[in-house]
Amino acid sequence: MSESVLVRRDARGVATISINNAAKANRLGMETMKAFVAAVSALGEDPELRVLVVTGEGDRAFMGGANLFELGELNQVTARAFITQVHLMSKVLRDLPVPVVARVNGWSLGAGLEVMAACDMRVASDNAMFGMPEVKVGLPSVVEAALLPQLIGWGRTKILLYTAENIDAATAFQWGLVEKVVAPADLDAAVAHWVDAIVDAGPRAIRLQKELIREWEAMPVNDGIQAGIRSLARAYETDEPTRLIGATIARLRGRAG
Repeated sequence: MSESVLVRRDARGVATISINNAAKANRLGMETMKAFVAAVSALGEDPELRVLVVTGEGDRAFMGGANLFELGELNQVTARAFITQVHLMSKVLRDLPVPVVARVNGWSLGAGLEVMAACDMRVASDNAMFGMPEVKVGLPSVVEAALLPQLIGWGRTKILLYTAENIDAATAFQWGLVEKVVAPADLDAAVAHWVDAIVDAGPRAIRLQKELIREWEAMPVNDGIQAGIRSLARAYETDEPTRLIGATIARLRGRAG
């Protein structure tokens, strides 16, 4: 494991991965991105994994975008390799078989905002800031910036990408870029609330739900409905539904008695 990426696990199958470069706002260079992709890929092979939390070390930044010094040395060939690695950071999160929660503890810029958008759920501290500054340095916003219209709509996406102006956490919440905003002191508790709910659910059901949601993103509605029917039938390939439904019925009968 690279020192630029930290992975923590608990006994419940909850993992946290963080960019470990707080002194430089957790900016993303090629080696850090490769280490991140390798670490998440390894976690994805673990059948006991229940949920992944993504964050940055320190209180200043979630991920402060790509390393400008590396960007300044790119050419047409190396630029393609660099931006492909940005894409892979996001793709490995979207392809992970369990939900991914973004713990946004400060600045989320450029490539970092794309990684955040690739997560399934996002909670931010109320002092967080968000922006896509690429056009200011002569570059278009690309790869997982393509996820933004489905989160915030085309008009707001164009505001972010054309003006390169930053927005605060309250605006990000109003736009739908994040789903929850809390005080910095409450950030871990807010993450834990979602994580606990996911862990309390059926582990196979959660994996089937993540898979189905990914299919829905690329399907017309009628195809998505049929995919859902197939997914529900697959749930009964194990005893998880029967067992959990039975436990729920027993609790209800206990209350009624």
